Amino acid sequence: MENGLDLGSLREKIDQVDRQIVSLYEERMKICADIAEFKIDNGKRVFDRTREEEKLRSVKALTHNEFNSMGIEELFEQIMSMSRKLQYQMLTEKSVMGRLPFIEVDSLIEDKARVVFQGARGSYSQAAMEAYFGKDISSFHVETFRDAMSAIEEGSADFAVLPIENSTAGIVSEIYDLLAEFENYIVAEQIIEIRHCLMACQGADMDTIQRVYAHPQALMQCSEFLSSYPWEQISMKNNAFAAAKVRDEQDVTQAAVASEYAAGYYGLQILQKEIQQSESNSTRFIVVTNQKIFLRNAGKISICFELPHRSGALYHMLSHFIYNNLNMTGIESRPIPDRPWEYRFFIDFDGNLSDGAVKNAIRGLREEARNLQILGNY
Repeated sequence: MENGLDLGSLREKIDQVDRQIVSLYEERMKICADIAEFKIDNGKRVFDRTREEEKLRSVKALTHNEFNSMGIEELFEQIMSMSRKLQYQMLTEKSVMGRLPFIEVDSLIEDKARVVFQGARGSYSQAAMEAYFGKDISSFHVETFRDAMSAIEEGSADFAVLPIENSTAGIVSEIYDLLAEFENYIVAEQIIEIRHCLMACQGADMDTIQRVYAHPQALMQCSEFLSSYPWEQISMKNNAFAAAKVRDEQDVTQAAVASEYAAGYYGLQILQKEIQQSESNSTRFIVVTNQKIFLRNAGKISICFELPHRSGALYHMLSHFIYNNLNMTGIESRPIPDRPWEYRFFIDFDGNLSDGAVKNAIRGLREEARNLQILGNY
């Protein structure tokens, strides 16, 4: 005991107050359930921002100092957040939410399906396409990612195969922006290991090589190997274009860095395999279509949304995953064009669109975020 204070008795007082808080919280949630019933019967929205802002101002006015005012604001933001989640759960349980506008299918692959990929023949994108759809699939290639997205939007292709993330270089930011812009949906993914090879035309060897062509990223990923030789390194738009150039020009002083798949496609000899420094380099490709469909056994969902410019906005959005026990596997942000310092968030999480917990989380996100888009379940 110091200064007449006994820690044990003070803790007992805290316990008594906490029991009261728990009791009052449960009483409040029972009332919230009654409010949810009323809203369900009368078709009212769960989230009422004006009412919540008024409530926060009124409870903050009951406090007696600035520290308590800030604490009460944070506390009641959480209490009201829990109230909303209870109401969303009740809406889902009573099927008021309705069906999500996506259709379950047993298979994506059809006999007459046509697939588009970006880049040249022999690229990693073509390898990813064939790994998923098989070598006999009808396909064509385009120059840009936007061209591929346009092809499926306008119906000249049924699916597009696009790279979205590399394990060493990070995300392909343009793909994220295009997913938000186009009404196309992810239905599958394919991971391809990146194993760069040094290749040349017949008759070339390590001594005849003077110039090496590749995409800048491939040159960087193979820099340790390439720097040990006195070769000029020349950037190309695509590794497959580099391989095609070496094949077409039949110059023994030229080599390309590309995949073993590209070497076979262009009939080049491989001078050295696996010249990249990283042993765990891989690229994740997505399969995209313009139909709102998902495989029955899909287990991963991608969404994007925008947030209002206010403190704690992202935290409150992420709480919907925590409350519904959903495992978030990725989050990225991209600036919104023509809106300085505002961002769009892209989130991947485990789940299936038919799951109650997923429906509940999406209902909450749709009410509270801006411009929520379901990018796909795959």
